[in-house]
Amino acid sequence: MKRISEQNILTLKEQEVVYCLASGLSNKDIATRMNVSIHTVKAHLESIYEKLKVENRLQAVIRALQLNFININEIDIINVDTDKRYK
Repeated sequence: MKRISEQNILTLKEQEVVYCLASGLSNKDIATRMNVSIHTVKAHLESIYEKLKVENRLQAVIRALQLNFININEIDIINVDTDKRYK
C-alpha cells in the first residue's frame, strides 16, 4: 500500500464527495446534491485520488474507510431510481 502523508487529509468537500461515492451516486447526482457543476465534482475526484493514492471510485471509498476519513455508519445507500435510502 502506498503511504499517505499527513498533508493529504481530505477537505470537508472531498469527504462529502467520498460519502456520495460510498452511497453509490453518479457524478451527476453528486453535483446535484452538492449544488455544484459536474466539472467541480470531477476536480474533487482527481484531488481525492491523488491524496489517497488510488485510481478509481471504489479504491477511494475503501481507502477513506481504512484511514477513518469517513465512517461506514454514516453512509446512506441510495437507490437513485426511487431515492429510497438504506442504512
